[in-house]
Amino acid sequence: MSATLHPTLPHPEPAATPAARLALKADGTSRGLLDGAWWPRSRDLLSELPALTDVLDPLWGRITRIAVNPEHWPVIPRQVPVDGHIVKVGWFTPEIDPHKLLLLSYGTGRWDLLVIPPETGAESAARLMAAASEYEGPPLTASALIAADAARHGAQLDPDEAWDYEGGAQVSAAVPQQPGPPSRLIA
Repeated sequence: MSATLHPTLPHPEPAATPAARLALKADGTSRGLLDGAWWPRSRDLLSELPALTDVLDPLWGRITRIAVNPEHWPVIPRQVPVDGHIVKVGWFTPEIDPHKLLLLSYGTGRWDLLVIPPETGAESAARLMAAASEYEGPPLTASALIAADAARHGAQLDPDEAWDYEGGAQVSAAVPQQPGPPSRLIA
């Protein structure tokens, strides 16, 4: 009996998860109402939280729990597996701003992030990220910050959603310079 040997095919590399789009206050700055901003790519917590915790665990300690308002999250899992541990997820309707994510790290602390809706255009997202990670902290709640930006600059579509005949939208994702210690932009 003879055996046919085939060369070993290379195993496909798993697709790398895109890095979290995140802006955080610089270390040592006053807290304010928000500690920074997160711009997820979708409203799927199972796929978005691992990239967020990959960035935050080394900075803030292992994230063990999060809490969200279910208004903008269609599915809220009880637990999300992330890099070797489980993050427990809770939801609270009246207690948590619909545009905020509350993160807890066992024994280390609590952080509040503005959650920028995934469909937000790059210019608006850059403004919101800069405002949420300012030195003194935004004096507004997460929802009030989003409403103020929309009122000042109008609703802005993601360039991928612009009509072809309009020529699309030219956007810049640059975050404006802030007075005082710089925020950390993690993109």
